[in-house]
Amino acid sequence: MTPFREVARLAFPAIAQQLLHTLVFLVDRAMLGHHAEVSLASMQISGPFAWSVFSVLSAFTVGAIAVIGRRIGAEDVEGASAAMRAALGAAVAMGCLAAALGLLTLPAVLAMFSAATPAVTAEAAGYLSVALPAMPLALLSYTAAVAMQAAGDTRTPFLVAASGNVLNVVVSGVLVFGMFGAPSLGARGAALGTAVALGWQAALLLLITRRRRAVVTWRGRGGERPALRAILRVALPSLGERLLQHAGFLGFVAMIGALGARAMAANQALISVESVVFLSADGFGIAAAAMASQRLGRGDATAAARAIRAALGMAVVGLGTCGVVFAIVPEALLGVFTDDAEVVRRAVPCLYVAACASPVLTTAVVLGEALRGAGDTRAALGITFIGGLIVRLGATYVFAFTLGLGLFGVWLGSTCDWLTRALLFARAYRGGRWRTLQV
Repeated sequence: MTPFREVARLAFPAIAQQLLHTLVFLVDRAMLGHHAEVSLASMQISGPFAWSVFSVLSAFTVGAIAVIGRRIGAEDVEGASAAMRAALGAAVAMGCLAAALGLLTLPAVLAMFSAATPAVTAEAAGYLSVALPAMPLALLSYTAAVAMQAAGDTRTPFLVAASGNVLNVVVSGVLVFGMFGAPSLGARGAALGTAVALGWQAALLLLITRRRRAVVTWRGRGGERPALRAILRVALPSLGERLLQHAGFLGFVAMIGALGARAMAANQALISVESVVFLSADGFGIAAAAMASQRLGRGDATAAARAIRAALGMAVVGLGTCGVVFAIVPEALLGVFTDDAEVVRRAVPCLYVAACASPVLTTAVVLGEALRGAGDTRAALGITFIGGLIVRLGATYVFAFTLGLGLFGVWLGSTCDWLTRALLFARAYRGGRWRTLQV
C-alpha cells in the first residue's frame, strides 16, 4: 500500500472521529447560542478551562501512541497490550485527580474573568460543576480511542464517536431547552448531555478492546510497570509542553474576556468554525504519528519520513480548501452558532484571518503530531514555549490592546503563533533527530 493510500485509510476515519468528538461541544455551543447570549458567552470561560484540564492531563497519551505504535510495528502484541493497560490505568487516576482539583480551584478560575457579567459567570459555573466530575470518563474514552488509532484502527473509534454524538444531541437538546417536561438547564444541561455521551463512548470502547481479537486489547496481566515507564519517558516533556501551552492559552482567553461579552461570544462562534480545520489537521497528524511510530518500530526511518510527508501534503491541500470556504461564506458559517447580528459582524474579519492561516495551522499541527508520535517530545516542548507562550501572548497583546484592534488583533496574534510553530516544526523534521530516538 502506498503512503498516500495508507494515510487516507487512517486519516479519514480519524478526521471524522475527531470532528464527531468535537461535534459534541459544537452542538452544545450551537444550542447555547440559540438559548441565550449569556449561555454562549459562558463557554468562553468554561470551554477553555475544561479543555485545558483535559488536554494537559491527557499528555500521557502521546507516550501511549509512541509505545503502542512501535510495539505493534515490532509485532510485540503482549507488549502493546501491557502499554494499553498502563495507559488506561493512568487515565482513570488522572481523571479523578483532575475532577477533585478542578472543583477545588473553580472559584479562583471564575474570579479571573472579572469583566464577565454575573449571569455569564453563573452559566460557566453550572457547566463546569458537571464537566469536571465527568473528566475520568473523558480521559478513559480518549485513551482507549488513541490506543486503537496507534495500532492502526481508526474506523472503530469513529463509529463509537458517531453513536456518542447521537446520544449527546438528544440528551443535551432536552436539558438545554427543557423539552418534554424537563427543566431548562442551559449550560448545565449541555454539560450533562456531554457527560452521558462520554460515559457511553468509554463503556463501548472498553468492551470492544476487551476482545482478544481486537487490534489491541487490555486483556492479560504483566508488563504494566515497564510499559508505564516507557510511556512516561516520552510523555513527560509533552506534559510540560501542554502546561506551557495552556498557561499561554488561559492568558490568551483572559485577554479576550477583557474585550467584553460580545467579543467572547464572537470568539466562541469563530472557534467553532475554525475547529473544522484544526481537528481535520489533527486527524492527519494522528495518521502520521501512527504510521511513523509503526515504521520506526520496524526500523525503517525512510518509510516513516515518506508517511509524514504524504500526510502533510494531503492535509495542506485539503484544508487549504476549507480556508477558501471561510472567506467566501463567513456570515453563513458564523450564523450556525449565533443569531446576534452584532456578534457576526465582529467575527467576520477574524474569519478572514483564519482563512489565510489554515495552511500554516495545518503544517504546525501535522508535523507536531508526527514528531510526537516518533518520540521527539522535547522538540515539541521547546517549540510550544516559543510559539504558544511568548509569541502568542506578546503578539496578541500588541495587536489587540496596544494597537487597539480588539478581537481582530487577537486572531492576528494567534496566527503569529501558528506561523512560528510551523517554521520550527519544519526545521525539527528536517534535522532528523526523531529518526534515531529510542522509545
